[in-house]
Amino acid sequence: MKPIRLPEPPGSPQSMGGVPDIFEGGVYGVIRRAVIIGNGFPASESQSIGLVRALGLSEKQTLYRVTRPRGGINEWLHWLPVSVHKKFYYIISQIYSYSRILMRRGKKLVPSPMESGHSVGLSSVLEADVKNIVRMAKETSEKDGPLLVVASGRDTIAIASSIKRLASENVFVVQIQHPRSHLDRFDMVIVPQHDYYPLTPRAQDQVPRFLRRYITPREPPDGHVVLTVGALHQVDSAALRGAANAWHDEFAPLPKPLLVVNIGGPTRYCRYSTDLAKQLTTSLHNVLASCGSVRISFSRRTPEKVSNIIVKELGTHPKIYIWDGEEPNPHMGHLAWADAFIVTADSVSMLSEVCSTGKPVYVIGAERCSWKFVEFHKKLRERGLVRPFTGLEDMSESWSYPPLNDTAEAASRVHKAIAERGWRLRP
Repeated sequence: MKPIRLPEPPGSPQSMGGVPDIFEGGVYGVIRRAVIIGNGFPASESQSIGLVRALGLSEKQTLYRVTRPRGGINEWLHWLPVSVHKKFYYIISQIYSYSRILMRRGKKLVPSPMESGHSVGLSSVLEADVKNIVRMAKETSEKDGPLLVVASGRDTIAIASSIKRLASENVFVVQIQHPRSHLDRFDMVIVPQHDYYPLTPRAQDQVPRFLRRYITPREPPDGHVVLTVGALHQVDSAALRGAANAWHDEFAPLPKPLLVVNIGGPTRYCRYSTDLAKQLTTSLHNVLASCGSVRISFSRRTPEKVSNIIVKELGTHPKIYIWDGEEPNPHMGHLAWADAFIVTADSVSMLSEVCSTGKPVYVIGAERCSWKFVEFHKKLRERGLVRPFTGLEDMSESWSYPPLNDTAEAASRVHKAIAERGWRLRP
C-alpha cells in the first residue's frame, strides 16, 4: 500500500519535496539517535564517533563504555574477556583486602603487588550495560524509532552482539574492527581490507599448516561486511574548515611550506626503537632547507627514549616547534594547515587521517612492519596516497591524490543497508 500524502500549505517543507516521517517509512522506521559502545581508547572510539558524525546523528549520540580494571596486575590480564577479567579482579581484590586485615592484626604491613592497581580499578564512566540499553531501545522505539548502535574494539563485541540478539527488531548494530568469528551477530561489520591478509597465499605461507585453523578470519567477507583501506575517523571537510578557522592566528603567520611530523610508537606488527628516531632526525636535517617551518607531535605511545632523541637533536632548531603535550591539542590545526606530512608507519589511525586531506604524506619505518601491516602500506602506495620518506625530498614541491574517504563511503553503505531493512536515517 502506498503512503497517503496529504496536501501541505504552500511553502511548507513538505510541499517543497519533503515527506513527514509518519508518511515515509512510518514513524517507527526512522532512526533519530545513536548509541556508541566504546572501550576507552581514543583511536577506537574515534572510529565510531566519526561514523555517527558522517551519518548526521552526532547531536543525538550517547556514549557508553566497556571498562576494564586498570593498573597493577590488571595490565597483565587484558587478554581475558572483560567479564572474566572483572570477576578475576574482584576475587583478587577480596583476597587482598582480607590479607590487609590479617596483616593489621599482626601489626605488620608490607607492600602488595595489587597496591598500585587497587585504587585505579574501574573508571567512573557510563558503563555499557546490555540490559539498560536493550530496555531503552524497546521502551522508546514507538516514540523515537529504532536505535543505531555503533561499537568498535574487541572489548565491545560481546555487548554489541547481545544488544542485537535481545532487541533485533529495535536496533541496527554496526561493529567496527573485525570480531574474528560469528559475524552474523551484527547487522553490519566494517573492517580494513588488511584484516583479511591471513587469507592471502603470502600469509598462508608464513603460518605453519597446523596453526592455520587458529588464525582468523577464516572465511572471506560476505555482503554485510564493508571493507575500508584504513581506519574510520572524524576528519572531514567541515572539520578541516572549522580547524582552519580555529587555528588561524597560530598557523597562518608560519613560513611555508609547513611540514607536520607525527610520531607514534612501536607495535606488535611494527617494531622499532631509537634506531628509527636517529634515522628520522638525520633525514629531517636533510630536508630542512626546503621547509619554511616544522611542527612535531608525539603520541601517547611514543617511548620516552625515542622522544628524547628527537628533542635533543631537533628541539633547538629555529624552524622546528615540538608540541609539549599540553592542551589544546593542535592535531586538527596541523591537519588543516600543513602543506605536507611525515608519519611513522605504526599507526593506521594517523595515516588514515592525514591521507584524507589530499596533501603529500611521507611514511618512515614501513620496511620494519610485518604481517597485515605490510598489506596496509602496500594498499596506500598502490593508491598513490603515500611515499617513503628518504630525506632527499624537496618539501616545496607538492603533489596530491584523491583523498581517502573511508568514513563517508562506510556511511553510505550503512544508509543502504538500513533502507533495505525498510528504515531510514533522519537527516
